[in-house]
Amino acid sequence: MTCADATAMAWLFWACLAAGFYPYLGYPLCIVLLRALRPLPVRCAPVTPSVTVVISAYNEAKHIEATVRNKLQQDYPRELLRVIVASDGSTDGTDAVLRTLAQQDARVTFFRQEPRSGKTAAINRLIDKVSSEIVVFADANSMYRPDTVRKLVAPFADPAVGYVTGRMLYVDRHGSLVGDGCSAYMRYENTLRAAETVVGSVVGVDGGVDAVRRELYRPMNADQLPDLVLPLSVVEQGRRVVFAPEAVLEEETLSSDTAEYRMRVRVALRAFWAMHDKSALFNPLKFPLFSWQLTSHKLLRYLSFMPLLTAAVLNWWLLPRGWPYDLMAIGQGVVATLIALAALGPRRLREFGPARYAYYFLLLNLASAVALSRFVRGEKQVLWQPRTG
Repeated sequence: MTCADATAMAWLFWACLAAGFYPYLGYPLCIVLLRALRPLPVRCAPVTPSVTVVISAYNEAKHIEATVRNKLQQDYPRELLRVIVASDGSTDGTDAVLRTLAQQDARVTFFRQEPRSGKTAAINRLIDKVSSEIVVFADANSMYRPDTVRKLVAPFADPAVGYVTGRMLYVDRHGSLVGDGCSAYMRYENTLRAAETVVGSVVGVDGGVDAVRRELYRPMNADQLPDLVLPLSVVEQGRRVVFAPEAVLEEETLSSDTAEYRMRVRVALRAFWAMHDKSALFNPLKFPLFSWQLTSHKLLRYLSFMPLLTAAVLNWWLLPRGWPYDLMAIGQGVVATLIALAALGPRRLREFGPARYAYYFLLLNLASAVALSRFVRGEKQVLWQPRTG
């Protein structure tokens, strides 16, 4: 290898390293600086608009009664709160539970979607039955704190706000390997969302604790995920998407590596399609700030495995170039050891925080790589089994 080749390879290495870590470190730093230079706070107030909670359920007989009652018992004016549930071809008795609930409380409405067509198709049908000012999206196994709906609608006092997402608080009761990593990842995401809110709009939302102005809802294709596509649609309409951290949903993390991996592949795949379908938002002339945010927070993060993998390979070719590359190679060895300990080591070592986080970071990037390959092949996913712990 000539000196010129080595120099070019060194430049490529550092460029790949910077590109790989930019979505995780560089972008958040830019958002924090922008927040300090040009804050755009949300004008919240204790408003009480009419609210309809919509839920799509498939074989959720074990959870749906507690979920619906949890929403009916919210600290919110009774006459302003309704719940509508779609049973998406359920076969486990979900319909019977919902029928009983509707008989007991006139604020509950349910219908059966047959044949099973997926969450998005169900929500499109549910919205046709909604006349309230605000629509709240809840999962079939989501449990809100008593004031979650009240906190979720407070930002709508600001007329510039069109969509609000709350904070999903993951609870890791089993102390699982992926559970701890998932909890840490969501703490990171929530911190970033809080900063993004003060500069304009957030890029990512939590699908189980979201709300939108009814007038801004736009029907979606069955293969589109509402908590990915709908917020982007709201931004297209010139309204803000903001984070309400006090609107809390508690949900148990997945305890199975396989279940978490499959969920991350599914989410990443639908994120690629969402960005494809809403590609107009990448236009910096029309959306100067949000196009940069969407590129940094979503696109480059989902693609970060490529420059990181490239840098990892180049590192070994560059070892003769000096101590920085030796140090990087040692770092690679440390990370690989931590991942191996997390996956195969004794329980005491598996509980070591850095090992769990390294393992989860690998899982995220592997899921993104698999999702990208499926996206390139044109694969889409409309139906899946309910999330399990």
